[in-house]
Amino acid sequence: MRTVDLIQRKRDGAELTPEEIEFLVDGYTSGEIPDYQMSAFLMAVFYSGMTDREVSRLTECMLRSGETRTFPPFPASRWTSIPLAGGRQDQPGGGAIGRRRSVVVPMMSGRALGHTGGTLDKLESIPGFRTDLSSDEFQRQLAELGLCFIGQTDQFAPADRKLYALRDVTGTVESIPLIASSIMSKKLAEGVDALVLDVKVGSGAFMKKQVDARRLAQTMVGIARPMDKKVQALITDMSQPLGYAVGNALEVMEASQTLQNAGPADLTKLCLELAARMIFLGKQAATLEEARLVAERHLVDGSAYKKFKDVVAAQGGNPQALDNFVLLPNATGAREIASPRAGYVSLIDAEDIGIAANMIGAGRDKKEDAIDPAVGIILEVKAGEKVEAGSILCRLYYTKEDRVEEAAEKVEDAFHISAQRPEERELILEVVG
Repeated sequence: MRTVDLIQRKRDGAELTPEEIEFLVDGYTSGEIPDYQMSAFLMAVFYSGMTDREVSRLTECMLRSGETRTFPPFPASRWTSIPLAGGRQDQPGGGAIGRRRSVVVPMMSGRALGHTGGTLDKLESIPGFRTDLSSDEFQRQLAELGLCFIGQTDQFAPADRKLYALRDVTGTVESIPLIASSIMSKKLAEGVDALVLDVKVGSGAFMKKQVDARRLAQTMVGIARPMDKKVQALITDMSQPLGYAVGNALEVMEASQTLQNAGPADLTKLCLELAARMIFLGKQAATLEEARLVAERHLVDGSAYKKFKDVVAAQGGNPQALDNFVLLPNATGAREIASPRAGYVSLIDAEDIGIAANMIGAGRDKKEDAIDPAVGIILEVKAGEKVEAGSILCRLYYTKEDRVEEAAEKVEDAFHISAQRPEERELILEVVG
């Protein structure tokens, strides 16, 4: 096979064979296929798409490029009794839903892509936090704490690690086949039995239209179905930023506040729903409604926040930074953006906000670029709120002044002020799977 021939065939809309896709993935992972040829292939996929059979094979090849986890039964200490709020006596034992193994969450995440932030970049803004854990460390922490955050390594999904970085800097991020195979290769490498996906749609997401978000969700659910995995995908609104914070350390601060039950209403609502569906698919509750009660109880009683701090400490981070934000990276400059007139905030374009944050260092233009964890944007208002002329819409936090003016102009364009209050948009639009 010749790489250039496969690029041309995909450019012309042909379906590649499983062997041809394997040739491309293995060749790029080993270094035999250079960046410039794989960039051309990714662009051909971006424009020509892939069949379901091609996407499944691409995911399988990326999955097989490294290790996959098959978790043995955890020791008896990992079994727990989960009480329900309100003392319901569904099972003997003081209002518990029975003795079940607690949900174990192996979380393999990526870095910033396009105008969106990356989970690893956010976590690594916590001083000392490590995401480059070995396979043994990963397994051991899951056994001890039930939760671990890692990135792609030479052991876990190395093909996706390389492709992920290349897509970010070649304009090939917003492709359903590439997004689906990237996400699912990481998640299936984790060895999960069940998976809950949050598929964003709107100006701040890769998928701008709900029909495309639905296609992406259906594609990912379809990849998992032959492997006997339980998958649900929530399609959620990203027409404006979720919460108030945009930027790595700033989002860690907001996540910490949310885990202390003092976060933004929209972020809290979505986190509780995602957690409830994980609890339900993990067979920790007989119904989704019971799972919602369990999730809310863990938020209110502080156990969810304690768990996160334990994980931060286990992965080398300083858990005190979650209480004392001075210990996190902090910006040296701030710029206020004021409303040009009175009215209602009818729209906050999340993509423009994300691009502006990248301009001041929150994201990458080239794959070797370093991210500034301190910079970002804090919204002061959300869509639907009334503002006065001159009132503060948001604040930019920066450490270099190079592109602050340009970023400020982009942020100003993101806010739309109208005379009429806009209709409220649902946060969770639909569920697939």
